[in-house]
Amino acid sequence: MSILDEFKLSGMNALVTGGAGDLGSAITQALVEAGASAIIVDANEAAFSIATDFRTQGYSVSALECDVRDRQQIREAFDSALHLSDGSLDILVNCAGIQRRCASEDFTEQDWDDVLNVNLDATFFFCQLAGRNMIERGRGKIINISSVMSFFGGLTIPAYAASKGGVSQLTKALSNDWAPKGICVNAIAPGFMEGRLTKNFTPDSARHVEISTRIPKGRWGQGRDLAGLVVFLASAASDYLTGTVIPVDGGYSSR
Repeated sequence: MSILDEFKLSGMNALVTGGAGDLGSAITQALVEAGASAIIVDANEAAFSIATDFRTQGYSVSALECDVRDRQQIREAFDSALHLSDGSLDILVNCAGIQRRCASEDFTEQDWDDVLNVNLDATFFFCQLAGRNMIERGRGKIINISSVMSFFGGLTIPAYAASKGGVSQLTKALSNDWAPKGICVNAIAPGFMEGRLTKNFTPDSARHVEISTRIPKGRWGQGRDLAGLVVFLASAASDYLTGTVIPVDGGYSSR
């Protein structure tokens, strides 16, 4: 087998939470381009039209609607995903995420609960369900989407920073438990990415300029910037890599 063959995902089944989002849809595209079949889970009904668009391009993509704040819906969505994939899940990507911005002294309990439930709690419960299935077969790849805010505190985002810090530590904890059972658990920590979560940062705002000036690559990231790393972490090429949190931030965290 050549090294390029090790990156192929042919015959593998992937589940992507938050698959209708800016990063989630780009991740799904990367997985199916590498040969995987994908099931996207999202609260946004746009997931169904996105899945249809992928199928018209010849890719195997299905969609499930799920509010990941609801643990019963998580269990039902996962069971449905297993049914669609004939009981075998090879890849899980936890990409569902939300953001709330407010001064920490005024941050509401509801906003705190919403962010932690979506960003951290749902990540754990999907990992747990997938882990059980993967342990039975002795193999699997789990990729959690964290953030460079797991290294930094950010401004006016206490819940987001806390939740993504939790995702990074959860990734390491699950890797410790499951690596001996054949499962690799890693996280990607995107930097400042263009999309709905950062739509309030207009290009002419002082904060946008401040951030852009710090990024050595000179631009904000896009979903496609995660594609190569996602395929690597999902493939046999990364079988000895686990428990890592890898920044994809244009060099932001090194400056």
